[in-house]
Parts: sequence; C-alpha cells; structure tokens
Amino acid sequence: MVKLTKIYTRSGDSGTTGLGTGVRVPKSHPRVEAYGLVDEANAFLGQAILSAKESKSPLAEPLQHLQHDLFDLGADLCTPITKDEAPSAALRITEPQIKHLEALIDRHNAELEPLASFILPGGSKLATDLHIVRTVSRRAERALAHLIELEPDETSILTLHYLNRLSDLFFVFARVANESGKDDILWVPGKNRTP
Repeated sequence: MVKLTKIYTRSGDSGTTGLGTGVRVPKSHPRVEAYGLVDEANAFLGQAILSAKESKSPLAEPLQHLQHDLFDLGADLCTPITKDEAPSAALRITEPQIKHLEALIDRHNAELEPLASFILPGGSKLATDLHIVRTVSRRAERALAHLIELEPDETSILTLHYLNRLSDLFFVFARVANESGKDDILWVPGKNRTP
C-alpha cells in the first residue's frame, strides 16, 4: 500500500524523476511522457465520472472501475520490465483487463444504431467529456507506441492493447451518453464550403 506523508521532496528540482525501479530519468523521457498522459487521461475521466453522476447515468460505475485500471496502467509503465523479473513482481496490465473492455464495447455497441457518418465530439455534457478523455487516451496511446519502439523489451505490449481498446470504449460510451446515439452530431463533409 502506498503511504504519502510528505508531498514535496525536492528530488525533481533537477528535472529528473524516479521510476518504479528507483532509477532516475529526465522528466522529458518517453516513459515519463507515456505514463504522464495516462495520468492526464485519468484526470479527464474523473471529470466524466462527475458528469455521469450529475446526470444519474448508469455509466458512472463502469467509468469508476476504469479509473483503477488506469492507475494500474500507470504503475505498469512506471516500472520497466527487467530481464529476470519474477511473476507478480510488478503490477502489470493483464489480458483479462483487456477482455473486460472488449466485453463492455460489445455489450454497449450492440444497443447502438450503426453509424453512416463520422460524428462530431459533442451532444450531451457527459458525451463531450467522454470524447475529451477518448482523445487524451489516443494521445497517450501514441506516446506509448513511441516508447515501445524505443524500449520494446522493457514495456509490455498489453499496455498498448489496453489503451487501444479503452479509446474505443470511450467512443461507444459517448454514443450511449447521447441517448444511445440519438443525440449524436453527424459530420457533414464540406458543410461550410462555398463554391
């Protein structure tokens, strides 16, 4: 269990931060960027949860579940895989966590009308918040893909699979939040072009 008694340590004043292994790296390191963006996505997810609770949406509970997973994901990325790492030595994203996302996507998407056009981020407040967390999750996914290119042996590919499914789930949840797609705003290509 984590116990924080002092919030500032001054150890980062030099522009470095400590990974889960205790190794210090520059705060600009791609690994720090990746788990920092996961943290940012989690903060926006907190905003979406507040919107879900305010609107009494049944999505509040599954969204809260995802916040815990995002902390797991951050812990995974914060701790590079070592060559002789023992099973359960570090908190890692698992295949069942990914399967859980896929089950949520399949269940909720089955209730939606198929799309005939791309949709614009918007509609309800909750849907808008979910589109924001979706795009931040995609940004985290891009940063993570870069990290995996640089450090493939030290980074679990399951972290990338998880983020990829998570962004898809936020898209589906945004449609659910828009009255099961009825309030989706469809993109009209070239709508504002003049001849």
